[in-house]
Amino acid sequence: MNAQFKKGVLELMVLAAVSSRDMYGYELVAEVSKVVNVKEGTIYPILKRLTNEHYFETYLRESSEGPPRKYYHLTAAGIMHLEETRKEWQEFCQNVNEFLKEQGYE
Repeated sequence: MNAQFKKGVLELMVLAAVSSRDMYGYELVAEVSKVVNVKEGTIYPILKRLTNEHYFETYLRESSEGPPRKYYHLTAAGIMHLEETRKEWQEFCQNVNEFLKEQGYE
């Protein structure tokens, strides 16, 4: 997949994944990687930024497989940001598809 396409959609995918349930970093990487091949080093900066922007809250939960894991939880501001971003994405895709159709690519 084109790296620029990937970069533009990862934030939306991370927000959407956490909206369904609280997740920890590696779990998010695995979930997003089902659609877009990403590495941990790509997702963690997004998580840090979204947490700093108060779209996520974090908490630690004990793990039976090692040290406690940091979970991410979507805040009310995060839910609003997700909805705004989702609408922007849908409008963007619609506009690009319409443009391509006008140029003879269907």
